[in-house]
Amino acid sequence: MSLTLLPLAGILGLGGPELMIILVILLLLFGGAKLPSLAKGLGQSIKEFKNAAKDDPVPEKKADTTAAPKTGNN
Repeated sequence: MSLTLLPLAGILGLGGPELMIILVILLLLFGGAKLPSLAKGLGQSIKEFKNAAKDDPVPEKKADTTAAPKTGNN
């Protein structure tokens, strides 16, 4: 069992038997061949979400209002 699931299992009140039942149900639904690809996709999406949450939004450039007004009579 992965160490990353242990805190989540404690929060949700899931123990070892419950997690094993969930794993068996997933294995029956998706089959053994698809589970690694599903786990990989889930891991990549979590990684992208964490990276996006870390990044600070880039502030937009405001128009320069301190410049002297141009006159049309040159």
